[in-house]
Amino acid sequence: MKLIFGLGNPGEKYDGTRHNIGFSILDILANKVSITFDQTKLYSSAIFTHNSEEICIIKPLTYMNLSGYAVRYFFEKYPELQTNDILIVYDDIHLPVGKIRFRGKGSDGGHNGIKHITEILSSAHYPRLRFGVDLPKADLIEHVLGPFHPEEQTILTPTIDASIEGVFHWIEHGLEKTMNVFNSKDFRPSPPENTTNE
Repeated sequence: MKLIFGLGNPGEKYDGTRHNIGFSILDILANKVSITFDQTKLYSSAIFTHNSEEICIIKPLTYMNLSGYAVRYFFEKYPELQTNDILIVYDDIHLPVGKIRFRGKGSDGGHNGIKHITEILSSAHYPRLRFGVDLPKADLIEHVLGPFHPEEQTILTPTIDASIEGVFHWIEHGLEKTMNVFNSKDFRPSPPENTTNE
C-alpha cells in the first residue's frame, strides 16, 4: 500500500491558492482515475488500485500547520506502513513555478505542514514532492494564500501534469529512479536568444 498526502487548507477561500497546490494535484489525480473523496473531520481520502497495489490519496483537513495528525492517524491504522510508503505533496517557495523536486529527506524549509509532519514522525526521512510556487516579492502570507498569476497558468498546467506523472512513476519505480527522471524537468519558458550583432 502507498499513501499520498497532498497538503493544503480546507475551505473554498483557499481553493486555487499556492499553498493548496497539494490539494489541487490530488483533485486532478482523482479525476484522472475516476474516484471521489470521502470526508471525515480529520481528512478527505480516496482509494484506487494501480498495478495491483492499493493507493490511498489523502487531503488533511486540520489546516496546514497540523497536517501531521492525519499522517499519524494512517500510521496507527496501518502499522505495517513504513515512511518510504508515503509521499507528501506540497508547495515550496524555494523553487520557481515550473519546477518540481522529489526528495527523500530534508528540512521543512519554513513550511509549517512539513514541520508538523516531521515532528509527528520524529524524522525528516520520508519521500516528498516539492512543487515550486516562487519566492514572494512582498508579504509571504499574502503570496502563499494568493492565487497563481495569469501569466503563470501556461506553466502551471504542464507542471501539475508532470507531478502526477511523477507520482505514478514513484509508485511503480521508487524514489531514486523518479528523482533521476523528474528533477531535471523545467517548464519555465526559455529566455529569448540574444540576437544582437556584435
